[in-house]
Amino acid sequence: MSIKDLPADARPREKLLALGPAALADAELLALLLRTGMKGTPVLQLAQQLLQGFGGVAGLLHTGADELKRVKGLGPAKRAELVAVLELARRALAQALQARPVFESPTQVKDYLRLKLAALPHEVFAVLFLDAQHRLLAMEELFRGTLTQTSVYPREVVKRALALNAAAVMLAHNHPSGVAEPSKADEYLTRTLQSALGLVDVRVLDHFVVAREQVVSFAERGLL
Repeated sequence: MSIKDLPADARPREKLLALGPAALADAELLALLLRTGMKGTPVLQLAQQLLQGFGGVAGLLHTGADELKRVKGLGPAKRAELVAVLELARRALAQALQARPVFESPTQVKDYLRLKLAALPHEVFAVLFLDAQHRLLAMEELFRGTLTQTSVYPREVVKRALALNAAAVMLAHNHPSGVAEPSKADEYLTRTLQSALGLVDVRVLDHFVVAREQVVSFAERGLL
């Protein structure tokens, strides 16, 4: 059944306007973004298939544009809209982290990092540079590697911290394998960066390992 064949009060747009977005199921909200289905697949069914294929809303939001390109029925316009929603979510989280100390919203830090890094097919090492009040100045992806390793140069991290006048940093890298467990190499790198940044009075507050389903904090594990 297509949306136009549904009773007026059961159509996602009308339902949202009458009852608010919380009243809609995930597939209904996604159908509003997609607007149309494809031949033989109504938009609500297409939305449900997308959610099932990517592991629900969280999985879909952490999906890269290249993965969406492989989905039958998602043309450039629909892909652009989904990617735009993802980018808006990233910017909203970044704005919140810039407004107050990051330790007041640890969940938002993890959510932000998942949106930025979880869907990448290659390993990336990023640094969140913080001011003296521990508010976000910038997040920069400084190094990019293969699926298994990346080369991180402490000197470059120190240079960027000084250029941004950062008082502290949070480190982050992704594990494309999907396993967020820190390795011994991750622990060694963290200690190396702590020593290098400590020479210029920049504190390392945390190191996050990001996977699609989980973000692990060194600080929470007692590794810092």
